[in-house]
Amino acid sequence: MTHDLVTSLRPLLTAEASAEAYASGAEPGDLEQAVWLRLLERLAADGPPPDPHRWLRSAVRTEARRTRRRARHERPYGTEPAGVAAYEPERLALAAARHRALREAVRRLPGRCPRLLEALLSPRDLTYREIAGELGISQGSLGPERSRCLGCLRRLLTPEVAAG
Repeated sequence: MTHDLVTSLRPLLTAEASAEAYASGAEPGDLEQAVWLRLLERLAADGPPPDPHRWLRSAVRTEARRTRRRARHERPYGTEPAGVAAYEPERLALAAARHRALREAVRRLPGRCPRLLEALLSPRDLTYREIAGELGISQGSLGPERSRCLGCLRRLLTPEVAAG
């Protein structure tokens, strides 16, 4: 009986969990697992639901809401947990790799974007006036140019970040 119920509900659960996962910020597999657990608890306590398909849809939505609520209440640490050193070799190596990847991506940008973003990333901490003078453009056009270049950089990095 239980095996038949699980077998018959599996495709529906997979589809429902996939549909609800994105909006709840959960992985579809996590939603599926939570609903299977609820079903097993239900079977042990009350037996099978009268309308298993309806119960399953409701259980998926309930778990998705629970996940959204939990995500709203979770907050990242304000600081690193005790014992985590800021200068660990692994952390330094990863930061250096991120900086190299960013610099390489900036060099691949079109037009004036590489020079502009290099100036913005400069350790000299240049002002907009100094950057505009260095690039030979008006200070007023620096903001829109910067926005356009950052948009290009974002589009360039999106596939790399997703693949990583």
